[in-house]
Amino acid sequence: MGRKPRIHFPGALYHVITRGNRRQGIFLDEKDLKTFLSYLSEYKCRYPFKLYAYALMKNHIHLLIEVEEIPLGRIMQSILFRYTRYFNRRYGEVGHLFQGRYRAIVCDKDAYLLELVRYIHLNPVRAKMVKGPEDYAWTGHFKYLGKEKDFLIDDDFVLKQFSDNRSSAIRRYRQFVGEGVSIGYQQKYYKVKDQRFLGEDSFIDRIKEEKKEPESWVYDVPLEAIAHEVSRATRIREDRLYSASRGREGAGGRGLVAYLARMISGYTVKEVADYFRRSPVTISEAIVKVEDLLREDKSFEKTIKRIGENLIKGRKRKYRISDA
Repeated sequence: MGRKPRIHFPGALYHVITRGNRRQGIFLDEKDLKTFLSYLSEYKCRYPFKLYAYALMKNHIHLLIEVEEIPLGRIMQSILFRYTRYFNRRYGEVGHLFQGRYRAIVCDKDAYLLELVRYIHLNPVRAKMVKGPEDYAWTGHFKYLGKEKDFLIDDDFVLKQFSDNRSSAIRRYRQFVGEGVSIGYQQKYYKVKDQRFLGEDSFIDRIKEEKKEPESWVYDVPLEAIAHEVSRATRIREDRLYSASRGREGAGGRGLVAYLARMISGYTVKEVADYFRRSPVTISEAIVKVEDLLREDKSFEKTIKRIGENLIKGRKRKYRISDA
């Protein structure tokens, strides 16, 4: 059975799980853990989303993310590509760090938010790494206890489910989490419907009904047109974009095409890689380089914006479903 496309809509709550390739370790020391959190924080500012919980384990990650306008696919691809590049460079590795496609379960926020926050923050306890959640530093649990002042975790909404008084809310949250310590692995959080939903049938029906009115769009722009516009705007000869050589100019141009293709038209990395007859890893690395340059060079950011505006003029819009 083919996998279902991911549903995207502002306010969608996802339980995201990603594992190391062949269950290999993805965090080998404290520097790795801090680096991943720094990327998570950076992209949370760049592509705004809410993060209610996380747990960084030796060979896998749990995130509880509520998206806004930017689809989950773009957020996760950016974070995972960036961290993979860091990891491979640090340890002299090549290729895939993470195992295939990360899992993203659309959850009924009303029914499961509190339970999932607790379940994720107790992951190290269930793994018998520590006796209690406060014995493990690499989850969002400490933010809820008022012991961290960073802005990575959005704890306000969750704590207000316990009390409008913050001190009372923290006390009740701590008690709630403590009551879950004796609860082991819960299959119900992974037993999804239609390959992607955690919730009752009424929740699934409501989402499908709401999706008849799209909140987010992409534009119907062929890859050929994107490549042509990049060539025209940057004066990179079009034949160099398609050349089998590894010239820096052609690689940079392909990175621009791939970045714009994802942003404007929702193309996947694999689709762009197939188009240019390159590997997805190569295209992913090229996209990361574009993102790095966007952070460093405001004039480059203006150029990208201008190219994007030229590409969407007169183009048909289509409903966005993230399948990245």
